[in-house]
Amino acid sequence: MAELAPPERNRYVDFLRAFSILAVVIGHWLVAAPYIDENGTVQGGHLLGILPWSQWLTWGFQVMPVFFLVGGYSNGVSWAATRKKGGHYSGWFASRIQRLINPVFPVLLVWGIIAFFGTQMGIERSVVRMATQLALIPVWFLAVYLLVTALAPLTYRLWERFGWLSFAALVAAAVLIDVLTLSFGVPYINFLNFLFVWVGVHQLGYAWRDGRFEGVALLWFIGGLAVLIALVWFGPYPVAMIGVPGAEIANSMPPTIALLALGVMQTGLALSLEKPARKMLDNIRIWTGVVLMNGMIMSIYLWHLTAFVLVMIAAWLAGGIGLDVAPGSAAWWFTRPIWFALYIAVTLPLIMLFVRYERGSSRLGGPAKRDYPVPHWRLVLGMLLICTGLAMTAAVSIASPEGLTGVRLWVVALPFIGAGLVGFGPVYRLVKS
Repeated sequence: MAELAPPERNRYVDFLRAFSILAVVIGHWLVAAPYIDENGTVQGGHLLGILPWSQWLTWGFQVMPVFFLVGGYSNGVSWAATRKKGGHYSGWFASRIQRLINPVFPVLLVWGIIAFFGTQMGIERSVVRMATQLALIPVWFLAVYLLVTALAPLTYRLWERFGWLSFAALVAAAVLIDVLTLSFGVPYINFLNFLFVWVGVHQLGYAWRDGRFEGVALLWFIGGLAVLIALVWFGPYPVAMIGVPGAEIANSMPPTIALLALGVMQTGLALSLEKPARKMLDNIRIWTGVVLMNGMIMSIYLWHLTAFVLVMIAAWLAGGIGLDVAPGSAAWWFTRPIWFALYIAVTLPLIMLFVRYERGSSRLGGPAKRDYPVPHWRLVLGMLLICTGLAMTAAVSIASPEGLTGVRLWVVALPFIGAGLVGFGPVYRLVKS
């Protein structure tokens, strides 16, 4: 596959995607720090709350802006090609949905089963909920990314017509939302920044594709860094670019203009390194590793915290071995390589088992290429059901504090029903048969 890559392909796009997923995995494995307190109770420790200085590390490990940057580049290339061939929006977007949602079905089912049997076995429901929510937190990204991708034809048209003004308008909208939220206390309006901030970073991907950062990328890095420092130093924004337990303001849920500034900073840094990185990727061994990572990137993202939770459960069942060490202590840091080795050892079999669903297994989905358009009402409703199900999975967990099953069946069902409406997935297969 690496050797068959066309020469015009920008390999750096794939490299950034692979590099970012490694940063996400390492960051999650570090920040989640459960331990057993003196009363023998499992506590869900959070490193950023325990060691405040570690919050600065999130400026490097919070790489969701890079994913949206890469997404903008890729969606721009893909939609331009579809439009040139006279393809349908519905067919294009349905294939994007399928690529993202197919790998999610197995992880939802597995944790639904774990939550059900854990409840039936009498495990405390709060423990089941904590484990389930921790393992499935990554799916929030897919809900937002699907919404941003759905708007790609519109945002791409705006980019073609207005250029940088389309980005500036999104920045202004994000600033206005933060002012209304932080200065005037307007409730819930900050959730609009899930679109304004992430569509703004996605817009930078179009600019990258059009070569608009050539010769000025380093200036974008310096400018983004300066704005971010000013917002944190003089403004109300916390240092951490992800949520910290007990903090009044979170920069990521929903995103703030501080996170947008981080996205600009990371964009400038990444693109200032593009030329030497692309030369490095001419090495077939390095490029093969990037291709391998991209072939299982969703599987890594969706299953790495499942591996983490399974290792924690095994340690707990073994009498709490290793969990009596205080997070952030010298002994805790010293043992991180051992824990990471265990996480990797459990993650790899999970990837090998479930990567088939990422590569378009016919067991879960229909054909990726369609010779007919999906009706728009089905496409929109299906996408909304999928996004709602994924958002609720991350926000409230599929584990239920009450009821016989111990599972919020409606949360698990929504992505499956949405996929069926779009025209693929188990629901569609069942109806069709």
